[in-house]
Amino acid sequence: MTVITRIAGAALALAVTAAAALAETPVLRAAVLKFGTVNWELDVIKHHGLDEANGFSLDVQGMAGGSAAKVAFQGGEADVIVSDWLWVARQRAAGKDYVFLPYSKAVGGVMVPADSLAQTLADLNGGKIGIAGGPLDKSWLILRAYAAQEFGVDLAGATEQVFGAPPLIFKTALSGDLDGAINFWHFMAKMEAGGMRKLIDVETAATALGLDPETPLLGYVVRGEMLRDNPALVNGLATASRAAKTILAADDAEWERLRPRMNAKTDAQFAGLVAGFRAGIPAPGPVDEAAADKMLRLMAEIGGEDLLGQAKALPEGVFVQPGS
Repeated sequence: MTVITRIAGAALALAVTAAAALAETPVLRAAVLKFGTVNWELDVIKHHGLDEANGFSLDVQGMAGGSAAKVAFQGGEADVIVSDWLWVARQRAAGKDYVFLPYSKAVGGVMVPADSLAQTLADLNGGKIGIAGGPLDKSWLILRAYAAQEFGVDLAGATEQVFGAPPLIFKTALSGDLDGAINFWHFMAKMEAGGMRKLIDVETAATALGLDPETPLLGYVVRGEMLRDNPALVNGLATASRAAKTILAADDAEWERLRPRMNAKTDAQFAGLVAGFRAGIPAPGPVDEAAADKMLRLMAEIGGEDLLGQAKALPEGVFVQPGS
């Protein structure tokens, strides 16, 4: 056997071994909003090989909207989506075995024009409020409860509401056609960079209501079957997510790399998006289930079955508890 033949044989053996290893690596299909902020974290996971280092290959599928992602997940076309744990609680109460892995505690709030005289939510009485989402938007419900508690004001009855997609509310608010706007945190960052003023954020309102603002609202949702049959895969996702957050929490250069996909039109918008993402990184360790139960009970009281279905209290098994 010649040296070349031996080298070729060794190379072929290595190629076969590598192909076999690749074939054995499970693929995790993530269906997420095409332009959602979670893509920044997923980009970091892929760019630094944090998926492969944790035993899986991440396949990111961009979706047109959150509803489309849920349809893909429920239909078995995706293994993981991003949603809020209240949705997971509703699904578990209905008999569906979904579980939640914390991703972000970032929440939105109310923005008003820079020249607005409003100092509290009560000052929006008689005004027009734009709300990203629908009448059951969680931020809107918490702010309604806060206004009722603090000022005795029923925001639903005292204001005119305009519901719409986050980009539409963003543009309408910047044009000055709204007295107040409730939007997601990343649009709030852009609105503030555009000259609007924050009246109150949901974190402040939640704290006043006795809720824990450290409870992460958004997270990765996977099937309980995956957690039972392949816990290493779910733990690998959790580890990769936390590693990506560690990078994003401290590495400014990483944000510069991500900047082209962040849709930041100005330096002020970019800085606001970075600060907002970092502020939303949840602490490592288990979720406080007592605090989550308190939040769910309040949301059930305000939103009823339209929001939470049969869930009246926190169902068992909602949270995957990394570090517990």
